[in-house]
Amino acid sequence: MSDALRGEWLKAWTGKAWLVLMLCGIYMSLMAAFGYGSEGSKAIDNGTATLASVTDDVVRAWMMTFLFASLYGAVVVTREYGSGSISRSVLLTGRSRLFGAKLAIGAVMGAVFGLLAVVCSVLSAWGVMSTFGRDFEWTKETTLIALGVFVCNVLAAPWGVFLGWIIRHQIAAVVAVMALTLLMDPGIQRLAPEAASYLFTIAMSSIYRDVGHVLLSPQVALLVIAGWLAAAGFAAYRFFRVRDLT
Repeated sequence: MSDALRGEWLKAWTGKAWLVLMLCGIYMSLMAAFGYGSEGSKAIDNGTATLASVTDDVVRAWMMTFLFASLYGAVVVTREYGSGSISRSVLLTGRSRLFGAKLAIGAVMGAVFGLLAVVCSVLSAWGVMSTFGRDFEWTKETTLIALGVFVCNVLAAPWGVFLGWIIRHQIAAVVAVMALTLLMDPGIQRLAPEAASYLFTIAMSSIYRDVGHVLLSPQVALLVIAGWLAAAGFAAYRFFRVRDLT
């Protein structure tokens, strides 16, 4: 198994997919952070927000990185189907060990995405607030939000890995991850807020302590997320075992 993990770790850094996705996550999150900082500064002047609440919003903006952690998980699987190297990987490693190794390395890369998001969120809390002439106010709630952003990244990458095994086509997998995260789940949340709180990406909102929506408690949300991951993992492993590799 150690050889399989070492091989998947080297594959994880092959090419520029990890770099492109990290840069996209940083760009989108930073733009959102500046938006929250700008609106928050006006709200402070109007007396409808505090330094602490605006700092929370700026840090929370980095939850967007979990979308790119999911995309990375999907890409790291589907690109082997696209290049045709999946047959050689299975021949050298075996299906079970390859499945486990990609899942483990996917989770580790999710942690890398999460650490990057936390570091950037701390820097942006200082930089964005300074841009608008404000001091940032870091509270216990801010720490919990930053921790939630990290956890969401760690959980999102295996979700992408499982979807990659199920869908196998890279473009289709990327579109599916983006559609679920940006369109379908938020759309259902508007139509049926309570039911939508049990969706995978909406349950994530509880972990990074979003506000203004009907959400589960963080403890229940973690159980819901675990259920989704277990179901997706079972389907992914089943499909990987019974389908051919072409």
